[in-house]
Amino acid sequence: ELVPSPDSIKPLTLKWLFKNKHDEENTVIRNKTCLVVRGYQQEEGIDFEESFAPIAQMEAIRIFLAYAAHKGFTVYQMDVKTAFLHCLLKEDVYMCQPKGFIDADYPSHVYKLKKALYGLKQAPRA
Repeated sequence: ELVPSPDSIKPLTLKWLFKNKHDEENTVIRNKTCLVVRGYQQEEGIDFEESFAPIAQMEAIRIFLAYAAHKGFTVYQMDVKTAFLHCLLKEDVYMCQPKGFIDADYPSHVYKLKKALYGLKQAPRA
């Protein structure tokens, strides 16, 4: 959401990451890009409260699989590759407008993020 820049907050800056996909003969077949936040600019206690990614311990996974096998359950797998991008943020996070995509009517405004972006310290737990 494009909003006026708050006086007390310095918005985070962004970085474009570029990558080329190659075939077997090393010919470029696709160009890819990703916009990430420079999360290293964030300060704990000011920009975010905590940073962690909840993961299951290997023992818990083994117990779960053993129990499922014992009961004859079918175990399915699911992985969301863009999970960081679907999580709502608990804190107010502001970022600058990306270069090349600056709104002509509001060039001094910043974006207030509603969902996490790659690079944010709180993205893994959002």
